Amino acid sequence: MLQNQLRMAQKLLSNMCANIIFSLKKYILSEAFISSHRQSPKDFTRNRKLPFHVLISFLINFVKGSYQDELDKFFQALRQTEVSKRVVSNAALAKARMKLKYEAFIELNQHLVALFEKIFTPKTWYGFRLIAIDGTTFRLPHIKEIADHFGVWEVRKGTPCPMARVSQLFDSLNKITLHAVISPKSIDEREQAMELFFNLMPRDLVLLDRGYPAFWLFKLIASTHADFCARISSKWNIVISFLKSGKKEEIVKLNAPHTSISMCHQLGLDTNPLKLRLIRIELDSGETEVLITSLIDTKTHPYDLFAELYHKRWPVEEDYKTMKSRLQLENITGKSVLSVYQDFHAKVFAKNLASVLSFPVQNEIEKSGKKEKYVHQLNFVQALSKVKYVIALLFQRTRKKVLKLIEDLHDIFIQSTEPIRPGRKFPRKHKVSVRRHFISYKPIS
Repeated sequence: MLQNQLRMAQKLLSNMCANIIFSLKKYILSEAFISSHRQSPKDFTRNRKLPFHVLISFLINFVKGSYQDELDKFFQALRQTEVSKRVVSNAALAKARMKLKYEAFIELNQHLVALFEKIFTPKTWYGFRLIAIDGTTFRLPHIKEIADHFGVWEVRKGTPCPMARVSQLFDSLNKITLHAVISPKSIDEREQAMELFFNLMPRDLVLLDRGYPAFWLFKLIASTHADFCARISSKWNIVISFLKSGKKEEIVKLNAPHTSISMCHQLGLDTNPLKLRLIRIELDSGETEVLITSLIDTKTHPYDLFAELYHKRWPVEEDYKTMKSRLQLENITGKSVLSVYQDFHAKVFAKNLASVLSFPVQNEIEKSGKKEKYVHQLNFVQALSKVKYVIALLFQRTRKKVLKLIEDLHDIFIQSTEPIRPGRKFPRKHKVSVRRHFISYKPIS
């Protein structure tokens, strides 16, 4: 009886995932979507071997190797042949990519996030959607067009390296990128944050590292009716006074400094003082950490919640590590500026799709590990590995076959787990070896 109930529950979850896939497929095939994301009205109108929807499927297939090798394996998976055959040349792919706007992947990601939040019940923190924001940089190929657009990082020796800056709003509890931007490196993280914060909604709680706090940024978050919790530098005057007081928390009034007034005016924000809350956290290392938050109700959100809350921003840093090392974000598959934007947003969407497909499995993993020493979680690196080429099939097969593919994925996800060991801490490695990816030398995948 229990086994039958579990089997029915698994089928229901597989159906929910299938509903997301077919909604996305319908969206991709719609004339409105195609018309919005082709460079010219004449593009993708002829019957080609690489039509619009197949090109989308190919680019979200975690492309990392050479064009031709990836194409051959992609069509081998679609046609289920024992030996890969030459269906589309790399030259044809390069031409097709030039017809596709990168914004297609941004819109698909927004549609995916909306479907996820509608169909499933996302995890929240005391009713808040917990959003971490963070930025990073990544290296780009030494190609003049790309270097001119994104800018270069000057080095003491050798050729200056083209560099892009990216930022994202990351749902820390559900491991999903809600919004992401990629810009020339001259655009700093606060500017990118400003662009991203226009997407915030009420009941969003933003977790900020200490490089972000600024009066105008707090005002911008407040204008969206969202909340925030940020680590703040001890150099702020209100923090200096707070630390001298010896209090563990205090409600303070933050006035607009002259450095934020002009920015507030540019954004149409008022400069009235903000009523905020400072919280002192004593770390195990002996260091004192100060948090500043808009959650000023001490009864609803007592002091004891905040030491753990701030550290829930850590998954966004892990996500960048996954994108850089596992998805090889720096391994750009084209030689144009457009290809950089396409690769970045296609990988964000594909990573999110893998997260959504694996989301229903996590509860099952947690239940199965209750008798063990540690609670287990999905090994997401393994999940990413398993969905390569399956993604292509999901958008090309009948519903019956898609359901079977999803059920098979869920089975392998359940077997791909790792224990969560509470309290484990590792010192940051500030010097790391750099692995570069070159256009002419790509890994065999």
